[in-house]
Amino acid sequence: MEHIALPLPAQITRQDRLRSILGGSVGNLIEWYDWYVYSAFTLYFAPVFFPSDDSTAQLLNAAAIFAVGFLMRPLGAWLMGMYADRRGRKAGLTLSVMLMGGGSLMIAVIPGYAAIGVFAPLLLLVARLMQGLSVGGEYGASATYLSEMADKDHRGFFSSFQYVTLIAGQLLALCVLLLLQLALTESQLESWGWRVPFAVGGLMAIGVYRLRRGLRETEAFEQNAAVSEQPSSSGWTLIRRHPREVLLVMALTAGGTLAFYAYSTYMQKFLVNSAGFGRQTATAIMASALFIYMLLQPIAGWISDRIGRKPLLLAFGICGVLFTTAIFTRLETVTSSFGAFLLVLSGLVIVTGYTSINAIVKAELFPANIRALGVALPYALANTLFGGTAEYAALWMKQAAMESGFYWYVTGMIAVSLIVYLRMPDTRTTSRI
Repeated sequence: MEHIALPLPAQITRQDRLRSILGGSVGNLIEWYDWYVYSAFTLYFAPVFFPSDDSTAQLLNAAAIFAVGFLMRPLGAWLMGMYADRRGRKAGLTLSVMLMGGGSLMIAVIPGYAAIGVFAPLLLLVARLMQGLSVGGEYGASATYLSEMADKDHRGFFSSFQYVTLIAGQLLALCVLLLLQLALTESQLESWGWRVPFAVGGLMAIGVYRLRRGLRETEAFEQNAAVSEQPSSSGWTLIRRHPREVLLVMALTAGGTLAFYAYSTYMQKFLVNSAGFGRQTATAIMASALFIYMLLQPIAGWISDRIGRKPLLLAFGICGVLFTTAIFTRLETVTSSFGAFLLVLSGLVIVTGYTSINAIVKAELFPANIRALGVALPYALANTLFGGTAEYAALWMKQAAMESGFYWYVTGMIAVSLIVYLRMPDTRTTSRI
């Protein structure tokens, strides 16, 4: 498919850039809220879909569906990455939020195992597959949109808002959990209260759909669309023309995405299941740590605009290798909630070196005609292999009485990515945007 020749777009003003970045970021926040609310409420809905006397087994089954949802992310990245490269970043963002909202509304109304038997977890799986398809395309489209919409001297800062809104979505899910924990009893949360955040997420997604339809398209896409000689975005074009960049994205993502999911989505369960904190205390610890972590993202992105992307990646790699196992091991025995907060926050500070700039690093590796697909597909593959299986791997090792093996697994994958960071160029100076 060839691009339709279009006149070159008018210059985008600074006000237009800020408005578009804000609009894209708000939509990203709601979409990631819909994705993470599943993990935040797993402790409550797991018994509804997976009846068992073993709480770890229930969490393991729910984590398996969380992981299976990631299997759709490469497919979503492939299909929707091509769609965003061919039809526009705005079109890709609009389509992704429709799928995400539909999945949330579906989870909100699925009857439990006691009512429809095995169809309950099957329908839950279908809903998560829809959301996996959505989030697979969301990452590439939003990373590309924010990177292209920002001006040259502020790309690290503005692209960091992808993880600001990603974390804010997770934080919003935890805040909703805290509010419901205060307003409802444990039995109410377990019987019907857990459905509320999914319904809220689906309704907010409808509002985001309307917002995203009004976003402005990026100059980079419109200029590329005006050049009919550019090859169409496709998986074959990506692999044939950019094999090195594809492998580079997968390798630099592996350790970062595993560490992120270990310290964010899995950590809440670790604090309850391994450290022995109550559910409400664990939620408060995570909400506090994630809030500070969120604020660190634009600071680190701004620093990368001054000193380059590579120093931040190296800081994450070196500190991750040195301290990951020690942080998890100490968390096993910590008794103070403030001590647990400091340990969790220290891990998240380390991961900031990756999360704050990973979107811009990937976007700077590819030309405009294939940028959304190039960012999305190799990232989704690595994220499925390492991020999506993080909870399952951790819970499986705990059930097998070798929980410390997970700490060393995370450390080892960060070490693999560190080798890549040492060898790769600084994309701030070699950017293709």
